[in-house]
Amino acid sequence: MPELTDSRLARPEGQAQASQVITGTADLLEGPDATARLATQALFGEIVDVFARQGDYAKVRSRRDHYVGWILASDLSEEIATPTHKVSALRTFAYAAPDLKAPVQCVLSRGATLAPGATEGQYVQCRAGWIHTRHVAPLETLEADPVSVAETYLHTPYRWGGRDSMGLDCTGLTQQAFEAAGVLLPRDSDMQYAWAGDDIVDWKVSGALKRGDLIFWKGHAGIMTDPHHLLHANAWHMAVAREPLEQAITRIKTYYAEPIGARRIDMGTLAGQVPHWKKEPVA
Repeated sequence: MPELTDSRLARPEGQAQASQVITGTADLLEGPDATARLATQALFGEIVDVFARQGDYAKVRSRRDHYVGWILASDLSEEIATPTHKVSALRTFAYAAPDLKAPVQCVLSRGATLAPGATEGQYVQCRAGWIHTRHVAPLETLEADPVSVAETYLHTPYRWGGRDSMGLDCTGLTQQAFEAAGVLLPRDSDMQYAWAGDDIVDWKVSGALKRGDLIFWKGHAGIMTDPHHLLHANAWHMAVAREPLEQAITRIKTYYAEPIGARRIDMGTLAGQVPHWKKEPVA
């Protein structure tokens, strides 16, 4: 079982320097090298704590989900613009001017956080550029249904460690979907299985599952769209796909393993709450 002292989450040694992501998406790598494997991603506006620097990279811990990795220092700024809004569309453009014909300066994905300034017509300005107001919402605005959010990623390419609209993995999908509805899940599948929601003991019984339930394999997760269909970012389809749960179980069992369990998240109780796993362990 994962622990809060797990190296993926544990606060690195050293003094922290707050910095903010200033690119559309910043890759958190497992090492300070462009060839290192992608661990996760931080979206525009997210705040991270920098603990060390090596070459072009900074070792950071995300304030959002406490994940630790190495980010290109050029993707960060020590000047913090406190976010008050977020991108509410799956994907949007930040233009050089408040005009849809202006050059695009940056592509932003759902969940990118913004500190809007001037408004002109239907556009609002932030550090990334000018964004259409219909693609922006206050941070406290929550979606009613995480499954509806997950479904907007249908056919998005699979990318290990990804969590933006251009490519994401299984837990990147579930994390993005539930966060849009007000529940922050930890980043990896073992953490989500251990710490997200309640165990569904009878999940194998026909009809026991419902929309929004999470199904887990060792190293994989998906979300139910109804009692019989699974939506998941997976390496078989190399995309986010919806398919009958039994079909997915049969295929994955053939090549890998059977599911290890299912979890149900009480949105009414947990939405807007700080999850227990974000609390620092007592030394």
